Amino acid sequence: MADSEKPHVEKDIISYPSPRSEDEFDAIAGVNEKALLRKLDLKLLPALTSLYLLSFLDRSNVANARVEGLTTDLHMTGNQYLTGLTLYFIGYVLFEIPCNVVLKLTSPKIWLPTLTLAWGVVATLLGITQNMAGFFAARFILGMTESGLFPGVVFYLSMWYRREERQYRISLFFSAASLAGAFGGILAWGIAHMNGVGGLHGWRWIFILEGILTVLVSLVSYLFVVNYPSTAKFLTDDERACINARLKSNNDATRNEAFTWSNVSSALRDPKVWLYGLGFHTMSLPLYTLSLFLPTIIKELGFTAAQAQLLTVPPYAIATILTLSVAIASEKCKLRAPFIMGSASLAAIGYIILLSDTKAGVSYFGTILAAAGIYPATAIVLSWPANNVSGQTKRATANAMQISIGNLGAVLGTQLYRSNDGPRFFLGHGFALGYLCANVLVVGTLWAVLRAENAKRDRGERDSRLAGVGEDEWLGDDDPRWRFQT
Repeated sequence: MADSEKPHVEKDIISYPSPRSEDEFDAIAGVNEKALLRKLDLKLLPALTSLYLLSFLDRSNVANARVEGLTTDLHMTGNQYLTGLTLYFIGYVLFEIPCNVVLKLTSPKIWLPTLTLAWGVVATLLGITQNMAGFFAARFILGMTESGLFPGVVFYLSMWYRREERQYRISLFFSAASLAGAFGGILAWGIAHMNGVGGLHGWRWIFILEGILTVLVSLVSYLFVVNYPSTAKFLTDDERACINARLKSNNDATRNEAFTWSNVSSALRDPKVWLYGLGFHTMSLPLYTLSLFLPTIIKELGFTAAQAQLLTVPPYAIATILTLSVAIASEKCKLRAPFIMGSASLAAIGYIILLSDTKAGVSYFGTILAAAGIYPATAIVLSWPANNVSGQTKRATANAMQISIGNLGAVLGTQLYRSNDGPRFFLGHGFALGYLCANVLVVGTLWAVLRAENAKRDRGERDSRLAGVGEDEWLGDDDPRWRFQT
């Protein structure tokens, strides 16, 4: 390869000899790149974010239902209720990677709405379950059907946006989780007033109405979810050419990569992929224990059930704002690890407050700090492999592995908040604090590994991998021309 044709490596992204500036892209495709990005955002993000908001709402509304009498009506003990929460995550973990393989073999337009329809039906049926066995079965199947959405969407966005554009959009997508918590509290408070309507208790209506909403949205989503740029009908030919040029300049989205098990194996054998998984594992326990037990934690501080439902709104609202703010700051600084570690440290302070003080107002402030740190950190952790793993099948597998490894933390977390442990919940809060500290260590280690690997590639120590490799061949993230975002 002649010197003039060698790819030029920028700070943290790989670039090929293709146009880089906005003006150059405009000249090639005859479109305004910023206007095109706005068009993509408006077409893709609202639809996907709505699906994830419903996903998180349907998995976490069980916390709202509990304070409205679910365990009493189903004759469950506190520990049996925790087992039901655990079964959700077992189903989630078991079907995470298979769901992403199905996405690769089918298409987003069919698979994502179908998943949504399936879990919407299950979520609705939770409202009519009559015993503990039915509750257990429904929670397990709910985990199965929801498992493919988040990693599927992360992979999907990587086929539309350049590397440096994904992190903020994945964070925006993930902000639906905290937004679901805020809406869930308000909805649960309102729906609980339907207690007795149709002879049903309020907690049943929470499941039924929110589940029906998901079913209706899923049916409409068959119309508004699109496939990939090459077949999207809302794009003009010029816009499609511009997207292809943009993607070709710094990622593998335009490559026609067939599914192979060797690429799946490549993800399984990459230590960095396991570190991404541990990064989420150490966040998933505090993330899901907070979302599943926040109404109970607040109620145990001395508030009524109705007050607890409403008091869940401020922590989630603040978390939503900070998730987006931290994502923007991280993108501007082109750094991931320091923002994850800083946010995790803020959440740790919240748990220290929860462990050390029994005054209701002070402890409630601790829940706000916990949410304000957990959600921004998790959003960036989840976007990291989408930006750093190259190779479509490997990236899809890595995304699924990260969620699967991560949700093993949630499996443990569902057993930690026992009925007789309130109001300070030493076991649950203590584990959450320990996991957040572990997250700082894991992310710090991954930061050091990625920086060291980038430095080796800058010095040419990996150039031998290019021996015998053609100009148009690509070695994925093992390619010496690739740089990891840190």
